[in-house]
Amino acid sequence: MTNKTLAIWAALLFFGCLHSQYNESFGNLSEEEESFTGFTQDSTANAVVLYEKGGNYFETIEQRIQLVKKYHVKIKILKEQGFSESNISIPLYHGGTLSENIKSLRAITHNNKIKTGLSQTKIYTIDHNESWSEKKFTFPNVQIGSILEYEYTIVSPYIFNLNGWTFQSHLPKVYSEFNAKIPGNSIYNRTLKGNLALETNSASIIKNCFYVEGYNSSADCEVIKYAMKDIPAFKADEEYMLSSSNYISRINFELSEMYKMDGTHVKYTKTWDDVDREFKKDKDIGRQLTKQGFLEKRVPENLLKEGDDLTKATNIYNYIKDHYTWNGRYGIYNNVRIREAFEERKGNVGEINISLINLLNAANIESNLMLLSTRENGLPTKSHPVITDFNYVVAKVRIGGEDYLLDATDKLNPFGMLPFRCLNYYGRVMDFNNQSYWYDIKEEENNSHIVRVQLNLDFDNNKAIGVFDEINLGYEAVRKRKILSEVKEDEYLNQLSSPNFSIISYDQQKERSDDKKTTERFTFELENLLGPDVISLNPFLIKFFSKNPFLMEERKYPIDFGYKRSYSYFINISIPEEYTVLELPEKKLIALTSNNGTLKFDSTRSQNGISLYFNLSLEKANYESNVYPDLKELFKIVTTIQNNSLIVLKKV
Repeated sequence: MTNKTLAIWAALLFFGCLHSQYNESFGNLSEEEESFTGFTQDSTANAVVLYEKGGNYFETIEQRIQLVKKYHVKIKILKEQGFSESNISIPLYHGGTLSENIKSLRAITHNNKIKTGLSQTKIYTIDHNESWSEKKFTFPNVQIGSILEYEYTIVSPYIFNLNGWTFQSHLPKVYSEFNAKIPGNSIYNRTLKGNLALETNSASIIKNCFYVEGYNSSADCEVIKYAMKDIPAFKADEEYMLSSSNYISRINFELSEMYKMDGTHVKYTKTWDDVDREFKKDKDIGRQLTKQGFLEKRVPENLLKEGDDLTKATNIYNYIKDHYTWNGRYGIYNNVRIREAFEERKGNVGEINISLINLLNAANIESNLMLLSTRENGLPTKSHPVITDFNYVVAKVRIGGEDYLLDATDKLNPFGMLPFRCLNYYGRVMDFNNQSYWYDIKEEENNSHIVRVQLNLDFDNNKAIGVFDEINLGYEAVRKRKILSEVKEDEYLNQLSSPNFSIISYDQQKERSDDKKTTERFTFELENLLGPDVISLNPFLIKFFSKNPFLMEERKYPIDFGYKRSYSYFINISIPEEYTVLELPEKKLIALTSNNGTLKFDSTRSQNGISLYFNLSLEKANYESNVYPDLKELFKIVTTIQNNSLIVLKKV
């Protein structure tokens, strides 16, 4: 036998073994599926998807072209916490006289060769609203070790709903496969999201596979297959991240063009030039940007004339902020009505910020509308226009060669600072006089949380009395102002107090604050110090991080803080002469790679006391996933310092 023949037999044997891992026929399990005991890459998994397969294709049903979606899955229950996977919900869309219908739904619980089928009487429907309903059922006889298997077919009249396939979910998956058969007269844009690679990526052509009664011609079909193996669960239960939709591994489909059976051609994916023209004519955006005259007549005359351009822009911004109350809705593609919103003094994001743009342009200040996507909505596609990616609008203003991004929906946000929800990398500026273009969102540079403490020990009464100032800058100041505006003072001070730590007096110090700075002064008392001969004291009366926000073994997606930030803590402790210092916390100096973050912790003694200094600086708004281990270790040290540092004093 030649080496070439051996290689062919080895390949056939390998693919035969690979295929045997999954039994595609419903109700039957392969030996590998029956004997599966755990996902080696994730010992914490409560359940695992052993096999998952989906298929999309088009059929002419009841004289209408319809999209047929098939789904088949097997889930292994590994722990009692995985029993919730037995509750299944299948969403269905409907509108007007058309609706998606579910066909041939079957489910079986496998327990060591014993099969328990699902009675059709246990399947029920819930109507949620005029657009959505769901089919629901619960698997019977679920135990640790059960394999839950179900399959169904959905027939949908909404042929544009070939949206793709999500490989990654909250459960790890051994194997996930997506198939589609697409008539050649439909052309789709496809985008692979996430950082996982495809195991299978194949496509072939079948001639004359799609025919519609009444037409002489038929269409060829593209048959595609995408698959992934050993897919880790997507764990998004940590802080400091953008929308999970940016990182979950999936393949997106978007209908680009269609050559209809009658010979006509429709193009759905447009260029940005096409979008620019359509937006300019759109009644909800383009036409609403021509309401300058209406607004000019209803605002104070001096608002548009007094001061230089920066002063006028600031005054107009503050006027819009004060005039409107945001109703909590985004609303950029419909229901943008400038007149009604102005008269009612409330509106959605589009109505408020388009009013702002109108007034700025009325004052001869160059201002354009900028489309963006909020942090929880996901990043917009850059390769081609996908207008549904955007859910928000702001004003992009140019004054004296400087650019400013303005959003007047938040009454606490200062001029030139977007709300935190908008800090999502980039947006698209719709310059109707020229061409639209991408523009990077730049966050405020100086965002600091500073605490300065003066502590005087009163050993005779076993307590300490002190004063601390809390200063917040930039986005930290906005965060603090929101807390102060939403919580009553008594409740706010109670949240800061503890059994041994009480606030005696409080001053908000508004005269030392501005729109990017808050300053507060607290007088406090610290009781029940150990003593009188030996005193142990944790110097961190205020903690920035009481626990580590990063606990995962590894993180496959970036860490996004939204903005650069720093945390500083200073404390001076006056000590009576009859006491000496036995112990001070260990000093620390740690730097992240390329000095993109530092931790400094130092202490010094003087004749009359002790001074401690703590500073954590994060010099980037976002970090790549490969920095995660360093950040995790850094924050572990931060929390250890704040929770476990001790100063020990002894009476001489």
